[in-house]
Amino acid sequence: MSVLLAVVVLTILGLLLGLGLAIASRVFAVEIDTRIEKIDAMLPQLNCGGCGYAGCLAYAEAVVKGGAAPNRCIATDVEAARAIADVVGVEFEETIPMRAYVHCGGGKREAVAAFEYDGTSDCRAAALVHGGPKACKYGCLGFATCAKVCPFGAITMNENDLPVVDHVKCTGCGVCVRACPVGIIELLPLGTEVILACSNRDRGAAVKKICSVGCISCMICAKVTASDAITMEKGDPLPTVRYDVQGETFEKAIEKCPMNCYVKVTIPEEALREAEPAEA
Repeated sequence: MSVLLAVVVLTILGLLLGLGLAIASRVFAVEIDTRIEKIDAMLPQLNCGGCGYAGCLAYAEAVVKGGAAPNRCIATDVEAARAIADVVGVEFEETIPMRAYVHCGGGKREAVAAFEYDGTSDCRAAALVHGGPKACKYGCLGFATCAKVCPFGAITMNENDLPVVDHVKCTGCGVCVRACPVGIIELLPLGTEVILACSNRDRGAAVKKICSVGCISCMICAKVTASDAITMEKGDPLPTVRYDVQGETFEKAIEKCPMNCYVKVTIPEEALREAEPAEA
């Protein structure tokens, strides 16, 4: 009898608790906007942070609730971005695709070593030790942190210990930009074919002593470039380069720079096709 009573009591208690949970789930239910789920399903789930949000779901919520632009996910193509815009009923605006470019040409062959580093093989760790093992404190440290953090495998290190960006794989997420402790990686419009491969802000002889391809602030590049694409700002030893000046090829700067600081970047045809305006 006592066993039967216990079973009955537990059954009733279970029913009451289940009923209570059912009521609570309805009372405290949070309505989920199905548009968030739709947009999240369209995203690549890489959670790279290139959009400026914590992850794909956070970005989807921001698009629906916060009015974030539907084209901020750099890992999606134009069609996906347009589909996201359709979900929230906003006008789609195509953006210029960006890619990572490295402003340093001073690898182990060109840059002088200040000391031998025997610590963790990470640029951020190496930078904490007297600014890194290179005498140039503005250049690539060569420990491949940018390559390691790239979620798309778009960066490799060449035999000169300098990063090489694959513009087909690169999506312009900016993870490498944020990871580089010396700030030599910049996002520029896809199709940029010439860059200033130096970030050193010392002058003249001081640069020559530590790097054979470092900018010496001679101003020749600015003088020979007819457009205003290259200028020397007061107090800044490094030229300011505008890569978006229409028709500027920087051929004169490449030819006349005594330190060979301006380098051409080969852009694969497959990557260039992405820069072409898509048909509506």
